[in-house]
Amino acid sequence: MTASDPHPAGPSEATQPEEADRLRELLRSPGYFKALVFCALIGIPVSLVAFWFLVALHELEHLMWGGLPQALGWNVPPWWWPLPLLLVAGTTVGLVITRLPGTGGHIPASGLHAGGILPAALPGVILAALLSLPLGATLGPEAPLIALGGGLALVFRDLARVPATAQSTALLGAAGAAAAVAVIFGSPLVAAVILIEVAGVGGPQLFAVMLPALLSSGVGALVFTGIGRWTGFAAPTLAVKVGVPVPKLDVADVFWAVLMAVAIGVLVHLIMEGGRLTARFVAKRTVARTTLCALAAGVSSAVYALTTGRSPADVSSSGQHTLSELAADPHQWGVGALIAVLLCTSVAYALCLGSLRGGPVFPSLFLGAVVGVLLAPLPGLGVVPAMAAGMAASTTSALRLPVSSIVLVVLVLGSVAMTPVVILAAVVAFVTTQLLPRGPAGAPAEAPGKQPDGSVRTA
Repeated sequence: MTASDPHPAGPSEATQPEEADRLRELLRSPGYFKALVFCALIGIPVSLVAFWFLVALHELEHLMWGGLPQALGWNVPPWWWPLPLLLVAGTTVGLVITRLPGTGGHIPASGLHAGGILPAALPGVILAALLSLPLGATLGPEAPLIALGGGLALVFRDLARVPATAQSTALLGAAGAAAAVAVIFGSPLVAAVILIEVAGVGGPQLFAVMLPALLSSGVGALVFTGIGRWTGFAAPTLAVKVGVPVPKLDVADVFWAVLMAVAIGVLVHLIMEGGRLTARFVAKRTVARTTLCALAAGVSSAVYALTTGRSPADVSSSGQHTLSELAADPHQWGVGALIAVLLCTSVAYALCLGSLRGGPVFPSLFLGAVVGVLLAPLPGLGVVPAMAAGMAASTTSALRLPVSSIVLVVLVLGSVAMTPVVILAAVVAFVTTQLLPRGPAGAPAEAPGKQPDGSVRTA
C-alpha cells in the first residue's frame, strides 16, 4: 500500500472485469458467430463419417475374432490366433507410419491431442486405425476419432473457402474432434469436456473453445443417433450395465478407494512409461521394431489364453466388450483369470501404446475395472464401489485429465451413486501420478515418415 494508492486492487479485481469484457467482445464479433454456425453445420458430416468409421471397425473386429474363427470350426479363437493377426498389424502399420504423411496419427503413449492433424494426414490415420484395432491392438478408437474429426473439419473449411487463420483452425479442429468422439462415448458432454481439458485453456479462451465443441458434439449426437435408427446399424458406445446391486457408500469404501487409487496410479504410470519407452524403441528401424512389438503383444494374448482357457480377445482388444461382460457378471471371473488378464493386458497395452495406433482410454477403463473386481472381497468393500474407484483412478492416471475421467466414469456407470468415490479416486490417482518420476523429458520421438508437406521426419 502507498500514499498514492491507499486501496490497491487485488489480482482478481484487476483481471475479472477485463476478462469479462474480452469475452463479451468475442461473443459479439461477427467472425465468432459465423464460426459457431459453421461448427454446428460441420457436426453433421463429421458425425456421419465417424459413425460409419466406427461401424467399419466393429464389423471388421467381429469378422476377425468371431466370423472367421467360426467359419474355420472354432467357437472361440484358438490361443495362437493373435499371433498372425498382430504380425500383419505391426508390419502394415509400420509401413503406414514410414510411407504416408502424418505417421498414422499421434502416438498413443503421448496421450490425447486436441488437434494437429492436417487433411493430408487423414488417409494414414484411417488406415493405421483399421490395421491396428480390428487385428488385436490393445487400444481404443477415441484417438483416431479425434484426429478424424479435427482433420475433416479443416477439409470442410477449405471446401467452404473459410479463411484459414490460427483461431479458425483451433476452433474448427476442436469442434470437429468433439463431434466425432461423441459417437463412441455416447454423450456429447463427455466429448466436449475431454476436448476442453485436453486443450488446457482458461478465461475467455475456455469459452471460445467450449461453445463450438458443445454445439458441434450436440448436433453430432443427434445425427448419429438418428442415422443408427434409420440404417439399423449400431455404432458401439462406451457404457456398462453392472449386474450386481448398487450399495450405499460407507467409510470402508472411501478408505479402500484411496489405497486403490494410489496403487493403480503407480501401476498405470509404469504402463505409460513402458509405452513411451516402446515409442522411443520403434522410432528407429520402425517397420521391423513395430512388427516385433505387435507380435510381442500377441504373445501376451496367447499366454493369457493358454493359462486361463479363455479367449485371447480378452487381451487383444480395446477391452470395451470384455468390460461389459465383467460388469454384467463380475463373479464369473476367478481370481486366477483376473490376475492373468491384468498382467497380460498391462504388457500388451504398454507395447501397443508405443507401436500401433489407437487411443488409451478403453484399456485403462478395463484395467481399472479388473483391479476393482479383484479387490472387491476386501473387508467392507463392494464390487460396484471398487469398480467405480478403479476405473476413475486408472483413466485419470492414463490421461492426466481428472475432470474428464470423473465425468466419463459417472456416465459409463449410468448412475451418480458412486460419484463421491469416483471423485476421490480420480484426485488421489492424479496427485500420485504427478508426484511419480517420469522418464526422459519430452514426448516420445515420432517415428520417421512423410509429413503432410512432403518432408520426411527423422528420429
